Amino acid sequence: MSAGTRLRRHASYRAFIVHRLSGLLLGVFLPIHLWVLASVVASTAGGHAPDWASNPWVRFGEGGLALLLSMHLAGGLRLLAIEFLPWRDWQKTAISVAVGASVLVALSYLLRAF
Repeated sequence: MSAGTRLRRHASYRAFIVHRLSGLLLGVFLPIHLWVLASVVASTAGGHAPDWASNPWVRFGEGGLALLLSMHLAGGLRLLAIEFLPWRDWQKTAISVAVGASVLVALSYLLRAF
């Protein structure tokens, strides 16, 4: 097994990929989200927005957004820990805790949404 393949199987590499992908997806989603919000506020058809927002698919998407935001935040905190703290064996555990906390945040949002 080459060194590159071995590094890609490490939990830190996976955390790096999740952080980058969540950032890209948020970068695509948030401008669209803000444009839709501005359109609803500016239009006279804003009365239909609550009907649309109560759609289960929209709420599920909002749960996905909460998951992306919490995963991106956890990845950013992990990067700060790598930058400013000495490397220790506990960092693999910290990655697992960050992923678990992110999923917990998204699930708690979904429970409140439905």
